[in-house]
Amino acid sequence: MIKTQPFGRTGHLSTRTLFGAAAFGKVSQTEADTTMDLLMSHGVNHIDTAASYGDSELRLGPWMKRYRNYFFLATKTGERRKGAAWDEFRRSLDRLQTDQVDLIQLHNLNNPDDWQVAMGPGGALEACLEAKAQGLVRFIGVTGHEVRVAGMHERSLAAFDFDSVLLPYNYLMMQNPVYAMGFEQVVAACQRSNAAVQTIKSITRRRYTGDTRSHATWYEPLTAQADIDLAVAWALSRPGIFLNTAGDIALLPKVLSAAERFTNGALPAPSTAQMQALVEAQQMTPMFF
Repeated sequence: MIKTQPFGRTGHLSTRTLFGAAAFGKVSQTEADTTMDLLMSHGVNHIDTAASYGDSELRLGPWMKRYRNYFFLATKTGERRKGAAWDEFRRSLDRLQTDQVDLIQLHNLNNPDDWQVAMGPGGALEACLEAKAQGLVRFIGVTGHEVRVAGMHERSLAAFDFDSVLLPYNYLMMQNPVYAMGFEQVVAACQRSNAAVQTIKSITRRRYTGDTRSHATWYEPLTAQADIDLAVAWALSRPGIFLNTAGDIALLPKVLSAAERFTNGALPAPSTAQMQALVEAQQMTPMFF
């Protein structure tokens, strides 16, 4: 079983590896059911989905109807204005077959103009606050990608007391001094407010080249168990953070295996030399610049 830790100030003990339900964007219900059984066999009790993740919310719906109390359930809205965000959130509740989610997140809030709209009067944040006031959601978070997300998250945390953030974290990205400094500042801000830190892109190898895609992920992932072991162990070796699984159900067993062995002490944290050797052997390049 994968070990748990407090998810920020929410009071929930979440497994250190959260299920990134973007992996359910284009799968059948049968495939989703098999995956959910796998997650539960590893003790995973926290699901992160979004309105924009294809059929993900629909695939989760039957499971939320039966096992809602078992899972901490998070979704996201990519809308920036209150009315549109409210409509999207209510649609998410219907698709998820539940009357409440634990966490609603402003999705991919990287662009300063989008930020101004979403965080301003009549923006998406107001819809989240209204949903919370009505008991439809318990907590509010913010997510983002790219190098500039760290600075945007700092801005978001200064403007509103978010319960969680989500952003990229992997060995190669943290070799970018600008991003590394920003990431550390975001983590420090979250520690001061006891907000949860969720991380993504742990097993990124590089961007895809051309039109061919080997996996459902929008980046080319590491695929060998030994390589995934190193990448997952490196990310989880940082205390306090959470690792969201990659967006492809075929990769999930390997990620869960690595996370379970690491959190139970059977997989050691890799050295810098090991990670650098992985970068060179797999010809890894940054996803974001």
